[in-house]
Amino acid sequence: MISTVPFNPDLLSGLLWELNISGITEEDNFIKVFSDTDLNKNDVINSLNKLVETGVIESYSLEENEFETRNWNEEWEKNLNIIKVTDRIIIKPSSKEYTPAGNEIVITIDPKMSFGTGEHQTTKLVLMFLEKYIKKGIKVLDVGSGTAVLAIASVKLGAESATAIDNDELCFENGKENTSLNNVSDKVDVRTGEIKDFNEDNFDLILANIQKNIILSIADELRMKLKNNGVIILSGLLSEDEADVLNHYKKYNFSLADRNRMDEWIALVLKLQL
Repeated sequence: MISTVPFNPDLLSGLLWELNISGITEEDNFIKVFSDTDLNKNDVINSLNKLVETGVIESYSLEENEFETRNWNEEWEKNLNIIKVTDRIIIKPSSKEYTPAGNEIVITIDPKMSFGTGEHQTTKLVLMFLEKYIKKGIKVLDVGSGTAVLAIASVKLGAESATAIDNDELCFENGKENTSLNNVSDKVDVRTGEIKDFNEDNFDLILANIQKNIILSIADELRMKLKNNGVIILSGLLSEDEADVLNHYKKYNFSLADRNRMDEWIALVLKLQL
């Protein structure tokens, strides 16, 4: 069992799936990591220490136990829920049925090893803002896209197109699968790489639900990809990060247009001012 301060299960899952594990289940304030083979505890500790060293988490605790052999990935899938993010946005795994009512939009996401199940506060915050800021016909870029849930939601809410980019090959494959599940492969372009690796620009809206240090480091790159008077939505941030992020983005002519908070997590909407 692993818990961290702050607790970010999606981030931990993405990190730990790179190791020799068989499954993960998420509890209220910790995750359980399972392995059918000998998982090197030092590898887990080294990965967690890197998060501490880079300031992504403040601390962690780890407890090790032995259990009888089971299909842990199947157990993990059983824990995936149907999530009602807003009155309109519903996220579900493909293993569960849901019949939409009224104007509900159902997004089918099988997260596998990628960030973005819809459970975490930061994903919910961005989805709530998408419902408010997506306009028909706009062009969206999702940086650090994980499962591609935000890009998929964007086109289902009315965007003309969305580009989902992540530097993890597993996220690329999972994003492709999820766009196919939602029948939006013609509108969502899933790519692998860094934001600097592709030439397209002139996006109306850019999303970045990732760690603070990355959000700070790519400010200029986001600016270069955004239309004049465009909007960016940033999350993956703690409330204590707000001042640092706003002060940094002010250097690139961004000003705060909106904010929202859920527990200790925040999302910020910044508008480019010329």
